[in-house]
Amino acid sequence: MKTALLPGAFRSDVAGTESPVRTALRVLHGANPVLSWLGWANVTLAVLALALLPFDQRLVTGALVWIKPLKFALSITAFSWTLGWLLADLPAPAQRGVRRLSWGVAVSMAVEQGAIFIQAMRGTTSHYNVASPLDGLLFGLMGLFIMLNTVMTLWALYLAWRYRPYGPAGYVWGLRLGLLLFVAGSLLGGMMIHLNQHTVGGPDGGPGLPGLGWSTRAGDLRIAHFLGMHALQVVPLLGWVLARWAPRRAVLLTWVGAALYAAVVAGLFALALAGRPLLAAG
Repeated sequence: MKTALLPGAFRSDVAGTESPVRTALRVLHGANPVLSWLGWANVTLAVLALALLPFDQRLVTGALVWIKPLKFALSITAFSWTLGWLLADLPAPAQRGVRRLSWGVAVSMAVEQGAIFIQAMRGTTSHYNVASPLDGLLFGLMGLFIMLNTVMTLWALYLAWRYRPYGPAGYVWGLRLGLLLFVAGSLLGGMMIHLNQHTVGGPDGGPGLPGLGWSTRAGDLRIAHFLGMHALQVVPLLGWVLARWAPRRAVLLTWVGAALYAAVVAGLFALALAGRPLLAAG
């Protein structure tokens, strides 16, 4: 358990000449080896996908086939390491639950990445694809294990509210609210499953923002989903910064910041449902 470490607050007696990033990763591995290894596995997958990009020019929904596996590998790395870091601040009575839910998250993400890489090798889409029995089976497995992952994050949310995390009040509420918004952002993905695509007002694929692929011709539900899920990084960091810079008002300002963040996510979700792109193509 990293009882004395908060994001960015590395003790000199631990760090020494070691870089803060290396120290953070080492502390994380000691606190939650399951989520630490999950992150490193996805770093490896990201390197693999990046290495394959120049040699595989196949397109899937208008993008190079290994772009999506690369994005998911980076996203899962950020998710697993952030979740492990935050949950390490829960007190000892919560850690048994943390260990169990960490295994649930790791298995869920392994199944999702397995399906995504299999479908990339086959040169087809992984999400919303029921074109063949194998496609339907893989998409069904992904949906089942994403549901399991959502249950695990709900369990993490419960533990964070049931047991007070270590740290100043602004950081504590940032952690709790960040988890809450992450769960809400995850649930927004249910609309994409309901529609069997992520674009509203047009087919998946077509013109999109460079690097991101978000549609510039129609509404794209991935934007609100993406922003909601990355509340897991943004809101706890906001709470930690406010706890250092404005300790007397940190809790109030963290709530305000989280509410504004949620309003932006809700606005982007409504914009996508209306079939309107975030940035229209010229």
